[in-house]
Amino acid sequence: MKESGSIFVVSGPSGVGKSTIIRHVREIIPMLGYSVSHTSRKPRGGEVEGLDYHFVDRDTFTSMIEKGEFVEWAVVYTDYYGTSVSGIDASTSQGLDVIMDVDVRGARNIKSRFEESTLIYILPPSMGELEKRLKTRGTEEEGPFQRRLGKALKEIRNCLWYDYIVFNDELTGAVEEVRSVIIAERCRRRRRLPKARELFDLEEFTAENAKHAEK
Repeated sequence: MKESGSIFVVSGPSGVGKSTIIRHVREIIPMLGYSVSHTSRKPRGGEVEGLDYHFVDRDTFTSMIEKGEFVEWAVVYTDYYGTSVSGIDASTSQGLDVIMDVDVRGARNIKSRFEESTLIYILPPSMGELEKRLKTRGTEEEGPFQRRLGKALKEIRNCLWYDYIVFNDELTGAVEEVRSVIIAERCRRRRRLPKARELFDLEEFTAENAKHAEK
């Protein structure tokens, strides 16, 4: 029976570089799928349907909510975002690990449903640097920009309950740290033990056979 893949959730404030980090990590780690979220917002410059998001209208999104098709969903500002159950299952059922970009509310929902999922929070080197990155985007007027910045500050407090924290001070270093988390999680006993038992005829661990193993 093929082992199911693991789920890696990446979160962080808007403008911290989550999408860029995920893209680079996927380029260097084999067998790592990506769960493309659905959203009701319009594509931004350069975004591609099915690659960055599945872009649907609000009626379609709310219909999917009613049918229970999302493992998590949320309204961010005025737009809907969600992760479909089918999107995750399509990869994990094939033994692929899945990495996804999900906000903190979605991360809680995924963790409650998939207890062994791994949560990674990306932090900027400072609030000043985050403000600079958001301004570089130039996608919003001053009013919405200030609201987004204030929301980012509140969201950052959620890093307290994530499994791992990565600072995106320098992209190469941040990518390497996320890569290291995934590789380490793949080496956990619960993932490697089935193969080890098959190869070396290992017994179930008990206090008695532990004594024999030490001799």
